[in-house]
Formats: sequence, C-alpha cells, structure tokens
Amino acid sequence: MELFISLVINGLATGMLIFLLAAGLTLIFGLMSVLNFAHGGLFIWGAYTGVWVFQMTNSFTLGIVAAILIGLLLGLVTERLVIRPVYGNHMQQILITLGFMLVLQELIKVAFGPDQKAVFPPDFLAGSFMVGDIVLIKYRLFIIAVGILVFVIASLILKKSRIGLIVRAGVMDKEMVQALGINIKLVFMLVFMTGAGLAALSGILHAVYSGVIYAEMGLEFSILAFIVVVIGGMGSFPGSLFAAILVGLAQAFMAYYVPALSLAVNMLLMTIVLIFRPQGLFQVKG
Repeated sequence: MELFISLVINGLATGMLIFLLAAGLTLIFGLMSVLNFAHGGLFIWGAYTGVWVFQMTNSFTLGIVAAILIGLLLGLVTERLVIRPVYGNHMQQILITLGFMLVLQELIKVAFGPDQKAVFPPDFLAGSFMVGDIVLIKYRLFIIAVGILVFVIASLILKKSRIGLIVRAGVMDKEMVQALGINIKLVFMLVFMTGAGLAALSGILHAVYSGVIYAEMGLEFSILAFIVVVIGGMGSFPGSLFAAILVGLAQAFMAYYVPALSLAVNMLLMTIVLIFRPQGLFQVKG
C-alpha cells in the first residue's frame, strides 16, 4: 500500500509539471490556433533564469518570479516577431517556431554555458515527512499544490471574468470582437504571454524537481507537452490536466514495474487515443 501511494504521488507530481507546460500550449493553440514548437525554449529559459536568480539570491520565490518574468518577456518577443507574421498558416508556424526553438536553445549555451547544472531544492521544501508508514516528499506535494492552484485560477479567469469572455468570443469570431472596439490582437498577445509564463514556471519547478538542467531538455519536454495536448483534446484545459496526470501516473508505474517501457508509454497512450478517439479525450465544442 505504501508503495502504491508513493508511486501515485510521484505520478501526480510529474503530471502537474507536464500540465503547467501543456497548459500554455493549450491556451496558445486552443484559443489562438497557433502551433508553437518554440514552447520548449520558453520552458528552458524559465528553468535557467529561475535557477540563476535562486542561486544568486538564495530565494526560491525570487527565482520563480524571475522565471515567470523572462517567460512573459520571451512570449512577447515570440508573438510579435515570430508568430504574428504567420497567423493562420500552420505549416509556416511549425517551421518558424522549430527554428526559433533551436535559436533559444543555443542562446542558453551562450548565456549560461553548455554544461549541465545541478539544482537543489530550497531548505523549506527539502526532505520529507512521515504519515504513518508513508514517506511524503515535500517538494512533490508542493508541485501538486501549485498545479491545482494554476488550474483553478486559469479556469475561473476563462469562464467567469470579462477578459475570459473576450478571449472566448475572439476565438469564435475575432472580426466581430474587433468591430466592438476591442483590440483583439492585444488580447491574443496577452494570451500568448500567459502561455509562455506558464511554460517558464514549469521550467523552474522541473529544474528543482529533476536536480539537473541542460539546454536540450526544452525540445524533449515540448514533445511531451504536445503529446498531452493531443491526448486531452486540442484546446481543452481540463483535458490537458487529465491527460498530464494520466501520462505522469503511467510513467511512474512503468518506470517502477517495466522500466524498459517507461519512455515508450507516452507514445503508446497517444496512439491508443488517436485510434479510438482522434479528437482527444475532451473534445472542445465548435
């Protein structure tokens, strides 16, 4: 029983990290129909910047703030200079964002060096505690809490707030929203920046979780995020959460019981979903 609970917590923590990265993709693709393969570059810049500030100031909070800020800034640059000229053309979006992903990856090596960097959790999140015979690792519980908080806040904003109404209306008919005097380009830019900020937040949280960061991990995790978005349903926020948890749990249990399949289980899940439900587990109406 203790082993089962430990694997579940590990899977949930991994799933929440993937969700934070995939949530940004869900916002960007689901609300703007933009295929952003540079998302992993925003993830890794958040990781490196957040870790650098964390190590320089010994403040994990400042590290998280710095990661989100660099994500917002890079999101602004990406949307204005890279994405805006290719709105509506998915093939061009794939090519240009893949190229920009490689640029961001190489710039990481210029700014921070090509070597891997070790990362340690802050003192208040280090270690574990016991509940009966179950060992609970503090940082994993922290990640789960952050993921739930982000999901709740984002869902409330999208469904209950005026900006959420504008965004959803802009997705349905951006010309009509523009005719009402609302700058839909500005709204979409803010959505893109928010998605980039979530990617950067995932980066700093994953850096501490894994204990090591390297420039190439951005591309690896962007592929994983796209798998989650496909499984959950393109554009579905709850679908991304469910799919991320499903992928996290599958990885945790496979890594323990069948290590040889731990890397292939994500592709296997996506293949099964695409065969029996091509639109994803949570289809977005319209």
